[in-house]
Amino acid sequence: MTSSQRKTLTSAASSLSALVIVGQSGLTDGIIQKIAKVIDDHELIKVKFNDFKEEKKELTDEICAKTGAECVRIIGNTAILYKESSDKEKRKHLI
Repeated sequence: MTSSQRKTLTSAASSLSALVIVGQSGLTDGIIQKIAKVIDDHELIKVKFNDFKEEKKELTDEICAKTGAECVRIIGNTAILYKESSDKEKRKHLI
């Protein structure tokens, strides 16, 4: 992903709310499945880390590896993730 694509997606994500929150239980299989479903539906999502704030980079890398998403940026304790929809008609963000 190029820097201009990251900038475009970061700008598009500014108005979004976090759809998934990683809490005390950490990165469970249920959370991974939820992220996979939500990112398939929305393409661009925010994941907030309420706990495990020190490990957010490693956890974001693990989420990306397991879901096929790309990390656009981590701002504070929130990761912005993007995965292009496989259905061309569902695509919302053309980068």
